[in-house]
Order: sequence, then C-alpha cells, then structure tokens
Amino acid sequence: MSVAAIASGRAMASARSVTENTPQCAAVSRRSFLATLAAAPLAVQAAALARSRVVDAHMHVWSGDTARFPFAHPTDRNFKPPAIAGTAELLIEEMDQQAIDFAVLVQVIYYGWDNRYVAEVFRRHPRRFRAQGLIDPTAPDVAAKLEFWMREHGFSGMRFSPIYYRGREEWMTSAAHHRLWKKAAELGAIFNFFIAAPQLARLDPMLAAHPDVKVVIDHLARVDLAGPNAESEIAQLVALARHRNVWVKVSELNLLSPSKQAPYADTWPCVQRVYEAFGPDRLIWGTGFPGATRAQAGRPSLAQELALIREQVPFFSAADKEKILGGNAARLWGFAG
Repeated sequence: MSVAAIASGRAMASARSVTENTPQCAAVSRRSFLATLAAAPLAVQAAALARSRVVDAHMHVWSGDTARFPFAHPTDRNFKPPAIAGTAELLIEEMDQQAIDFAVLVQVIYYGWDNRYVAEVFRRHPRRFRAQGLIDPTAPDVAAKLEFWMREHGFSGMRFSPIYYRGREEWMTSAAHHRLWKKAAELGAIFNFFIAAPQLARLDPMLAAHPDVKVVIDHLARVDLAGPNAESEIAQLVALARHRNVWVKVSELNLLSPSKQAPYADTWPCVQRVYEAFGPDRLIWGTGFPGATRAQAGRPSLAQELALIREQVPFFSAADKEKILGGNAARLWGFAG
C-alpha cells in the first residue's frame, strides 16, 4: 500500500473516531473528515477523497467475556471456543489499518440465537457497522423474532443457514417462513443465506413468491468445485440471477479452491460465470474473521483478501472492483459515505 493510501486511511479513521458514537454522527462525519484532511498534504487529501468506500460485508465478532456472553453453538455439541477472541476492538483496529470504511456484522454461530454481543457492538458503533443476526429457523414464531431484533436493536436482517440442515430443510418453505418473508418485506429486511448449491432449489420458490425481500447468497453457495456435480451446482447458482432481489458474495475462495493455492485461480471460471450472470452490481465482498483470528482459522489476511479482488481476479474492471469491494454493499445496507 502506498504512503498516500496509508495516510488517507489514518485520516479517515481519525475522523470516524470523533464522530461515530454521537447522535449527529451522520451529519458531522463528513465535516470532521474534511477538517482532518485540511491539515494533510495535498496528495493525501486527493487520495482520501478519491478512494471508494470499502465494505467488508461478512464479519464475525465474538467477545472474550464468556460469563457475560456464553457460547451456545446450536448444532455442534463438541464445539471448542477459539483460542483468540474476535472482538470489535480487534476488528476496528484492523479495519483502520487497511482503510476499511464499514463492515456488516454477521452473528457468529458460536452464540446460536443469542445476538446480544453483535447488538452491543452495533449500539456502540452505529455508523460503522450493520448487524445481521441469527434466529432459530425452525421456531414457529420466527417472524416475531425477526421483528424483535430489527425494531428493538436496529438489525438490518437475519442470516439463515440451511447448510447445517441438509436433508432437514422443510422449514425453508413452511407456512411460518412465508409469514417471515412477508414480515421481512414489511420491515425492509435483508436475508443472508449460508446455503449449499443443491439446496438452492428449495430457496428458489421463496425468492419468486417474495420478490421485495433482498437476499444475499453467502460464499458462492459453497459450490463443490472438486466434486462430480460441480457444473450442475454452478448452474443452479447462476439460475438465481433471474431474481432481481438476489446478490452473491464472492468470498471464501480459499475454501472453494480445490488446490487451496493462492490466488485460487481454479475458482475463477466459476466466479466469472456468476459475474456474467449477476453482473457487477450484484456481487459483494466479505472476509469473515477479524485480526489474528484469520490465521487461527487458516484464512488469508485482510491485505491478501483485498489484493485478491484488486489485483488478481483478471476479469474485474476497475469500476467492477469499486462496486464489489464496497459500492454495492454500501447501497444495500445503507452506509453513508
């Protein structure tokens, strides 16, 4: 990263630290930003003002205070807590280092349906973050739970994870979920789906029946590029492009790659087909884990994740990269520049 880029990231971080926790933050953030830049060299000012917003649209956080925020993994009885806490403080430090403007907090599965830590982080940093929670998808009152977290805690929506319910996905098209989707349309909710490609057929009729609900498919629907049905799985994902209420996260290429070798070029034919089907306006970038927890989870660093989109995927234009790295997510989740 250039000196100017680093300096501009620091300038913006300084402006954020002054404004993001005040009631007038949306109104004063740009004024504070410009005031901070006024004392900077002209080259730094130009770099900061020209740089597009960057949004990490998939970020998990968890507290080190297990007494206040106990883990309650809903599907793994043998769950062992990670050695390093993925705190909001760790996340913000890393975001500032890499000039990441905003992030979407996606409730980590470690807490199950207890979204209190994400709610607290969002309450402390309402300008910088958005919140996507988890609720029990099999609960008959799932629509009421969505309304509670959105109205009482300001969440943007929920994440559902059919991938943990393979062979038990009946809830996806149940009467309770039709009520949920109707409530989502009423509230303007965004749904994330952590879903395997073969499960997309069950999601498809819900997308058609509820076209006003915005849906983001996480991690390219975890297409199994090393499996015998890779072509069919890619086709199932691409077919969802006909629904204008669907976006796709170009994320976790390190896990999708059969070779596991950076820059994961063996995933690019799949990514290109999704790109050609959905277009650059409906692709979103995200990473997953903050700071040192990336290495703990065997994932690329944030700098590597940024470089993958900015420098290595060969068919993204400069304009595409700006949209994928932040513009699309900023519009979808309503981040103010």
